[in-house]
Amino acid sequence: MIENFFYAINVVFQWQNIILIIVGTAVGMVFGALPGLTVTLAVTLVLPFTFDLPPESGIILLTGVYCAGTYAGSISAILINTPGTPSSAATAWDGYPLTRKGRSFEALSVALHASVLGGLISAVALIFFAPMLAKTALAFGPVERFALTFFGLTIISRVGGKSLSKGFISALFGLLIASVGVDPIMGVPRFSFNTFYLYGGVGMIEVFIGIFAIAEIFNQIGKRVETGIIATDGTQMKTIRWKEIIPHYWTVIKSSVIGIVIGVIPGTGGSIASFIAYDEAKRSSKEPEKFGKGSLEGIAASESANNGVTAATLIPTLTLGIPGNTVAAIFLGALLIHGLTPGPQLFVNQGGLMYTIMISFILANIVMYFQGRFALKWFDKIINIPAAILLPIILTMCLLGAFTISNSLNSVIVALIFGCVGYAMIKFEYPTAPMVIAIILGPMVEESMRQSLILSDGSVMIFLTRPISLVFFVLTVFVTLSPVVIRHWRQRSISAVSQHQKTTDENLKGKK
Repeated sequence: MIENFFYAINVVFQWQNIILIIVGTAVGMVFGALPGLTVTLAVTLVLPFTFDLPPESGIILLTGVYCAGTYAGSISAILINTPGTPSSAATAWDGYPLTRKGRSFEALSVALHASVLGGLISAVALIFFAPMLAKTALAFGPVERFALTFFGLTIISRVGGKSLSKGFISALFGLLIASVGVDPIMGVPRFSFNTFYLYGGVGMIEVFIGIFAIAEIFNQIGKRVETGIIATDGTQMKTIRWKEIIPHYWTVIKSSVIGIVIGVIPGTGGSIASFIAYDEAKRSSKEPEKFGKGSLEGIAASESANNGVTAATLIPTLTLGIPGNTVAAIFLGALLIHGLTPGPQLFVNQGGLMYTIMISFILANIVMYFQGRFALKWFDKIINIPAAILLPIILTMCLLGAFTISNSLNSVIVALIFGCVGYAMIKFEYPTAPMVIAIILGPMVEESMRQSLILSDGSVMIFLTRPISLVFFVLTVFVTLSPVVIRHWRQRSISAVSQHQKTTDENLKGKK
């Protein structure tokens, strides 16, 4: 073990590998920050360049792209309300309101620090707990995945805005959109209107571009903004400081652990981790009313969770040969191309390579931090461009990003349609967050539920007879009912105090 560790240190810090990780993080940051260019696309495009490299160097390059691409989704989420990656959707809920208040640099700073810490904690977990966590992940079948994703849907009740009914309508609309495409079990087209493009479902990235970015552009045009897209209150920070994250250290640690646990479960990913971490941060926060209106704690929770997933997704990939998400599947392909078969024997026969992968995650996050420090000062200047110039540029980028997803105008049309839908939701005060959660988690919930019912011959008792799924369902009931119980208890307490005060006043009047 010690020999493998020092071998990995020697390999990672070779000058050519340091250059590769710098290039990888730069590429990942660009792809993650641009709407429509996902981290999966970035890793896929870089993969062919690793074929002629040694296995260690190829994995180091992919690691840099993966880590930086996951983080960089927060940049566009905060600045232009468009998540660069689906896992940054929760970041936009608080990041963009802060941009509107003139605090974009502060939001970007917290996102960078939380992402780096989440990534480092995930890398440490990969080093110390890979085999143990992989065995736990192996226990997650369709039943457990359904319980987990269904638990994730309970977040809708907390992000539904002032009107619970409008929140649920938004969520139901999201579930309807998620059901478009070929049935995952029967293979029958649903709501496709005999259009081949819709057989694969409505593209998630196109929807996000429309709902978040294009809708906001329409909203700004409707307001006839002339001087810029943000307010300025003089609170912008001039330097990036670690002390800004210190008040949220517990949130970062807790959210990173949530990301690690979600990451080791095959078939999940950063999106559900960020939603669950965001909801938990709001539940335990001393200032939950700030969430959705510009909470730094919300940004810290979302970013540390989705970056906590990064290294954790490789735990089942390396130890069991089961990719945790699409990017991990590409890593799996890279290993196979170099003649390496993931599994328990890989740690025995290629221990040096395994530790190289683990340490490269640590170095990638360190390099990402310094690149982020340099880049954020320039990204932050984007919002100072006059709206008459900035809005057309953003709209063009969004439409180009939508087009590059499938090289089809159909993606552009979908983005424009959902831009109109998002604009209508803004005008009629329907929250978009429940719809986004439903679109992301809906397919996971449906597929895992139907697989579970097939295993049980249609009996729902299978969800209550598995220990892990039972725990998640108990948590679902607790999380759903606890706000109602707390609200009822507070009302009773207030009523009791009022009644006591009234009785006291009456007794004083009687004595007089």
